[in-house]
Amino acid sequence: MTRQIQDAYIVSAVRTPVGKAPRGVFRNTRPDDLLAHVLRAVLAGAPGVDVRRIGDVVIGCAMPEAEQGMNVARIGLLLAGLPDALPGMTINRFCSSGSQAVAIAADRIRVGEADLMLAGGTESMSMVPMMGFKPAINPGVFKDENIAIAYGMGITAENVAGRWKVSREDQDAFALQSHQRALAAIAAGHFKAEIAPYVLDDHYPDLAGGGIRSDTRSIDTDEGPRRDTSPEGLARLRPVFRMGGSVTAGNSSQMSDGAGAVLLASEQAIKEFGLTPLARYVTSAVAGVPPEIMGVGPREAVPRALRQAGWKQDELDWVELNEAFAAQSLAVIRDLGLDPARVNPLGGAIALGHPLGATGAKLTATVVHGLRRTGGKRGMVTMCIGTGMGFAMLLEAA
Repeated sequence: MTRQIQDAYIVSAVRTPVGKAPRGVFRNTRPDDLLAHVLRAVLAGAPGVDVRRIGDVVIGCAMPEAEQGMNVARIGLLLAGLPDALPGMTINRFCSSGSQAVAIAADRIRVGEADLMLAGGTESMSMVPMMGFKPAINPGVFKDENIAIAYGMGITAENVAGRWKVSREDQDAFALQSHQRALAAIAAGHFKAEIAPYVLDDHYPDLAGGGIRSDTRSIDTDEGPRRDTSPEGLARLRPVFRMGGSVTAGNSSQMSDGAGAVLLASEQAIKEFGLTPLARYVTSAVAGVPPEIMGVGPREAVPRALRQAGWKQDELDWVELNEAFAAQSLAVIRDLGLDPARVNPLGGAIALGHPLGATGAKLTATVVHGLRRTGGKRGMVTMCIGTGMGFAMLLEAA
């Protein structure tokens, strides 16, 4: 039987605040607990939905092991109290995992195999380090034709800075702008619609009293943006990846902890459950680039996605371009001719953090709520991906 392609809509989108790793507010909070929290919160944003009708839960995670292993999607949905009958699938496309999960879930609805889908991502960089606990790189990677696969992402950022002539001064100015935009957005309350506050209940030994001291607090604000960021402070930081280079800790994304989730629905489910569509999923695209210039992946993925949608780039009202590094962000903006005013208007990962597999879901929530708040119509989530890829997803305000 041939199924007719139908539209998939985002009807709820939330994320946790983002904590700094490895010593931030979520350093002792498990990623499966963060995931369970956003799954409960995203469903609370769509009251009346029959959760038994959800076709699947697709969750992205870039380093799926240890506390975020064991098919964290299934573990998280059970911790969230969802029915045993509801399946879960963990997927990994490194930094685009969270947005790739949204695309996979949307496609299940579009081909008529489900009317409701949950998607998202979770990552604790405090508990699970980059590359995991036991990196085991294939020896073939170290042959000349494959050696770039073994490059650290900081080296690829240096390569991009050199090839696209992105100066240290421009990188630092971009980083400063990220912090300034993020702080202004927090002050204006622009993230409130997308953040599901997380209640921490920490316990400490009370050595004086011989008991246990409890500390309960609600976390509702991203931890990364720094008010003391200045041109002078950024200029004093030393390059960390290459002698004489330009990529520093200050103009790179922050290691982070967090989670995000979206609920997608067909038009039939929207009518049946009285839901309010926030945005329509339009299309997504993934493309590869040489691993040594990993950061410019969006320059290939963005045009592909736009062609699939029949959109023109200047029709985009809001672009969330993940700031893995200022060098690659500026290279992509300049190479594609993106309008800097429409790119990361609330700041990006340099200030707000980059919880790897959760970032795509986080940015999806930012675009959806940003378009709704400002009256914008068309938005995009895009990012580079480790080993040389780029992802782009297009959304249209409903």
